[in-house]
Amino acid sequence: MKVLFDQNVPRPLVRFLAPHSVKRAAELGWDELKNGLLLTAAEDAGFDVLLSGDKTIRHEQNMDGRRISLVYMSDNHWPIVKDHVAAILEAVVQVAPGEVRPVCCGKFVARRFRK
Repeated sequence: MKVLFDQNVPRPLVRFLAPHSVKRAAELGWDELKNGLLLTAAEDAGFDVLLSGDKTIRHEQNMDGRRISLVYMSDNHWPIVKDHVAAILEAVVQVAPGEVRPVCCGKFVARRFRK
């Protein structure tokens, strides 16, 4: 399976998807492409799944008739995402062409330090 990481997906996640062919958008010179153009470029290049940390992407794209699928995470901060690797991998493997699948990863909360 060919998986494309959107610009906002944490790099350490790549090693957990090792059974699959994974590329980052930046590696392909696609780091400036917005969501719709990125989906089209990925689909034209034969990618099966776009993995994104953009929670609003599901509202911005019409996936009807697409061969590529979309998996998006509710958070893209590695300290949060690392605890949800199994759910992300499961979503990537099980998502059908043209489907949008969310993965709930909780939410990053910045800690404030007291003086």
